[in-house]
Amino acid sequence: MLRMKLLRDKNSFAVVLLILSISILLVPRLSAQSDKLVWSDEFNGTALDTTKWTYEIGNNNGWGNNELEYYTNRVQNCSVQNGLLTITARHESFDGYNYTSARIITEGKFSFEYGKVEARIKLPYGKGIWPAFWMLGDNITQVGWPACGENDIMEMIGGSGTGSPNSRLSDSTVYGTLHWKQNGSNSQSGGKFSLSSGRFADAFHIFGVTWTPQKIQFFVDSTVYYQVDITPAALTAFHSPFFIILNLAVGGNWPGNPDSSTFFPQTMEVDYVRVYQDTSTAMGMVRPPSNGTGGTGVFALDQNYPNPFNPATIINYSVSRRQHVILSIYNILGQKLLTLVNRQQRAGAHSVMFDGENYSSGVYYCMLTAVGNRGKTSSTVRKILLLK
Repeated sequence: MLRMKLLRDKNSFAVVLLILSISILLVPRLSAQSDKLVWSDEFNGTALDTTKWTYEIGNNNGWGNNELEYYTNRVQNCSVQNGLLTITARHESFDGYNYTSARIITEGKFSFEYGKVEARIKLPYGKGIWPAFWMLGDNITQVGWPACGENDIMEMIGGSGTGSPNSRLSDSTVYGTLHWKQNGSNSQSGGKFSLSSGRFADAFHIFGVTWTPQKIQFFVDSTVYYQVDITPAALTAFHSPFFIILNLAVGGNWPGNPDSSTFFPQTMEVDYVRVYQDTSTAMGMVRPPSNGTGGTGVFALDQNYPNPFNPATIINYSVSRRQHVILSIYNILGQKLLTLVNRQQRAGAHSVMFDGENYSSGVYYCMLTAVGNRGKTSSTVRKILLLK
């Protein structure tokens, strides 16, 4: 988490609001005046920036979809040059598989909650070709899929089909879909966008979503073609941080396998990936990687559970050595509502309950402050969401 110095007058509305606005990157109403680029990769180097991306290697039993490719970190499958990231799917024998490609993720290096994310991409084409630009919830290793949530910003199921928007296999159609867990199984909602002529392999297009606490909108270039209301309790997965994925799959349950009409190699060219957030409103925050915790060094503020919650939630935090800690709740305006913890705390993990029975639905913040030597303080903040 981002750290900030806590000024002594913690009860001052102006001071707390200044602390929150300076110390955390807050997310959007997506207005032109306040959208700020908070993360991007312009692919201007000569190799993949591994401070931003991690390669996923192997086939992983078809990645849950009976896919045919083996993902590698070879330059033959993933390269950066001339301002472009190129992911290349090849028909070749490799480690027992007949196809190779690449899949890269920002997990553990960047994730965010609410905002606008977009990528400018020139897609491949052909039956059995399955490019994707998508996101998964940060907590996938803790809760699994689909409980973590999945946001498929763009998928294309290649194949000439009929060329009709109603064709399942079409190089001129892309899909945007959300997945989440409901009643113990996968639930989903999505839409599609088709070009009036040509195919997505003919030119670059911008694919993205805008994401607020109320809804997620899917767009291609300047056209919003589908949106999902994420305020129902079943969609709580979409009120937590997500990381980004780019990959080019071959075969699988949805596209089927390549056939004699499929030309190889196929390339997915990415000009940039960008994330914007509205820094003028207190609706959320960007979170640097924290391996499941909200802080670094000698103290950490973990994600509360449940979140969203009604009426109570458990806030977990930890300290690596004995020290004085303060944990307080603030409203969206930066006004302190109450202090839950204010004491010397032994080293280890701790929990405290916040009861929101007497508060209205909305966004709140919990701030954990550690008091160090000579009264020096540092803090970390997490957003919590009360839905009644």
